[in-house]
Amino acid sequence: MTQQEAGSRLATRIAFFVSGFGLACWAPLVPFAKARLGVGDASLGLLLLCLGLGSVIAMQLAGPLTSKLGAKPAILAGGVGMTVALPFLSFAPTVWTMGAVLLVFGAFLGVIEVGMNVHAVEVEKRAGKPLMSGFHGLFSVGGFVGSSMMTLALSAKVGALAGTVFAALLMIVSLMVASSRLIITPKADETPLFVVPRGIVVLLALLTAITFLTEGAILDWGALLLTGKGLVAPAQAGLGYSVFAVAMTAGRLTGDAVVARLGDRRTVLGGGILAIVGYVVLLTAPVAPLAFLGFLLIGLGASNTVPVLFRQAGAQTAMPPSLAIASVTTIGYAGILAGPAGIGFVAQAIGLSGAYWMLAGLVCLVPLCAAAATRSTNTARSF
Repeated sequence: MTQQEAGSRLATRIAFFVSGFGLACWAPLVPFAKARLGVGDASLGLLLLCLGLGSVIAMQLAGPLTSKLGAKPAILAGGVGMTVALPFLSFAPTVWTMGAVLLVFGAFLGVIEVGMNVHAVEVEKRAGKPLMSGFHGLFSVGGFVGSSMMTLALSAKVGALAGTVFAALLMIVSLMVASSRLIITPKADETPLFVVPRGIVVLLALLTAITFLTEGAILDWGALLLTGKGLVAPAQAGLGYSVFAVAMTAGRLTGDAVVARLGDRRTVLGGGILAIVGYVVLLTAPVAPLAFLGFLLIGLGASNTVPVLFRQAGAQTAMPPSLAIASVTTIGYAGILAGPAGIGFVAQAIGLSGAYWMLAGLVCLVPLCAAAATRSTNTARSF
């Protein structure tokens, strides 16, 4: 492995880490934001929709522009934008200002998400071996570090503003390290302004959205689920997402070896079943330890589904790979960002536990569609 190859892999891992870290810093702030603004579940859902709308709109533009300009500008612009917006999430005083900040924060998150996945696919192709699970594992590492760090800051009475400012400084330093190591990805002279998925890409995007909805639901509503059931105190509510993130990290950091052994199809099938079991454990748990076990099983089950789906998007022939990846990224990340807003409306009508049961039903589609989604390549032999 040359020095340039090693550097490009490091830069990709940093991009995924920064994205996961910045997003996860928001999770422990949700209960405090809800209390500060004095809003109910439905109003909170509308606020979370702002974050999702910002991301989805930005992704629609970032996909074609990344195809035209390359992944590096998207990674740096998105990362810096998230860094600047993050501290404002800790003190926005009104519903309108919080909505505006979430819209901007979500937009820059969408930009870096598209850029880093396009960059990751190119680095993986040049390496000639599976790397996608490991890259996505660094998103989970960032999620665990960001959520845990912010929970510790709030528990230690450091304050939300001080915690987010420190987090922003860490993100800036990380992006500076990655900047010179990012590679120039292939560019297309002519790309459509909006990318519409077709063929197998539609199914890949749908399953990605469902899997990411799981992560978004735990990120934005997991803390409230735990406190609403009286299992933990508000200051420790972020621990649920931390357990989930640890499981995702462990699953993804070992995922390349798992996929090489089991193949894409059995990885998606087994992961979907494990996630469903996790939902049942979480929603029926009478005590906190069992609830945390549910978070653990969901994280392990969902850990390698998305990396496999991105690999399938790069291997299919219904669309050019770069545009297919942009489509899967855009629709998939709508699940993690816009989906939780819908959970707020459902929770208002039937309760948060009822909304989670509906989500568990959606996750059943993942193992049911595993065979159809992995037709392009069932193993890592494509490398």
